Parts: sequence; C-alpha cells; structure tokens
Amino acid sequence: MAKKTYGTTPGGVTITDELVEKLATNAEQGYDVEEMLRRRGGRPPIGSAAASVESVRLEPELREALITRATHDHETTSSVIRKALHQYLKTS
Repeated sequence: MAKKTYGTTPGGVTITDELVEKLATNAEQGYDVEEMLRRRGGRPPIGSAAASVESVRLEPELREALITRATHDHETTSSVIRKALHQYLKTS
C-alpha cells in the first residue's frame, strides 16, 4: 500500500505522516526563539550607513537609455544610476 502524502514543502520535500511526526516532536522539544528571530540574509549594505530610497521622474527616452545601458553592462538600473551620480558629483 502506498504511503499517504499531503503535498510538498516549499523546498520540495514530500509531506508524509512520518515528517509530520518528526516536526511535531521537534516542536514539543522547543525552539531557540532568539536564534529564530536573529536577522539573517537580506540585502547587503552599499555604503557607510543605511541607504535611502529616492524617487525621480524619467522621460521615456532617458528611461529606455538607462535600461539599455544596464542590460549592456549586466547591472541593475539602480547600480547605473548610482555610478552616474558618483561620477557627476565626483564622490567615491
């Protein structure tokens, strides 16, 4: 007789009665809340402090040129804009 399954986890693991039992046992033993809440991952910092988000309006031709340049350089549009501002303002 085939094992009863209940779908898969986001990671692709098949959810079976055995997996549910294992997860329940782990939960009953308790979790280290501090470890679970510790910040992990996320975007790396790009400067000396938290970055701000600035909004600008671009005419369609400038936006298209920005996208073309970013695609050509294999970069994001944000990276191209930052580099252009650094060069224009002569900052590092």
